[in-house]
This record gives sequence, C-alpha cells and structure tokens, in this order.
Amino acid sequence: MNSFLTPFRESIILKVLFAIAFFFYSLITAAQVDEIPAYKPLNIDLYNDILKMDSIYFTAYNTCDLKTQAAIYADEIEFFHDKGGLLTDKDVLLKSLEENICNKVTRTLIKGSVEVYTINNYGAIQIGYHKFYNKLEPNAASIPSKFIVVWKKEDENWKMTKVISLH
Repeated sequence: MNSFLTPFRESIILKVLFAIAFFFYSLITAAQVDEIPAYKPLNIDLYNDILKMDSIYFTAYNTCDLKTQAAIYADEIEFFHDKGGLLTDKDVLLKSLEENICNKVTRTLIKGSVEVYTINNYGAIQIGYHKFYNKLEPNAASIPSKFIVVWKKEDENWKMTKVISLH
C-alpha cells in the first residue's frame, strides 16, 4: 500500500528544505541556552570600597548604631521596600529602623553574590543577595532576597541615595 508521502520521500527538494529548517531550529535553540557569564568586577578598587561600605552599614544595622546609619544615608534618601513601599524622609526611615529592626533583626550577606557597577560622575550601583534573621522568630526560615543600592561619592564619603529591598 502506497502512502500519500511516498513521492516526497525521494524528493531532493524536500530533503534540502528539511535540512534548512533543522539548521535554523538548531540556531534558535542554541541561542536560547547561552549562559550569562560569571560576574567579574571591572574596577576591583570600587568593588572593595562598596563591600567595605556594605560591611560598615550592616554592622551598624545589626548593632542598632543609628548614628552610623544616619551618616551613610543621603539626606535625599529614597528607600523602596517591596512590602513597605517608598520612604523618602530620612528621619522617618531611621525611626522605623529603631522601632522595627533594632535588637530584633540581623542581616547577613550571601557570600559571592555582590556585583558592583560604576556610574560615571556619580558613584556606583551594588546588587546582591542577603538574608535577614528575626530574633523574635528564631525558627522562621530565612530566604535570600535581592537588594540594590545606589551609592553616591561625595568628596571622599560614600552615601546611600537609593535602596531597593526585594523579598
């Protein structure tokens, strides 16, 4: 019994078209599986400066040193929190930290997660992952969350101008 496709099985044109279609399909799927290259700091000094500032800030955060935190926040701070919304008042932010965070919550940085990018004539952007631990809920799971900080260099001092906290 002959099937409908019998004449096409021997057709060279059909075989060429199939080969071309397979070639383009291979190109498309290969393009979709390329991996993002591992991050390598372009400016190691800047990277180290920002990691140092991160350490200074979060040591102050973990020990309720509001004076140091206030010195690191820019006066025009914008703090975006996925659950709490936007805060643009530095004094309100510090009061919120004092009432809700001090002696209750600690933060740890996920080692190797930080990326730092230069912003010409301004400062840097820091992107990374961290975990928070609530002392009032010691058995609660701590899930890594993403953060973004925009740092501005003022004279020789680094200031946080924008913080985006995502949980």
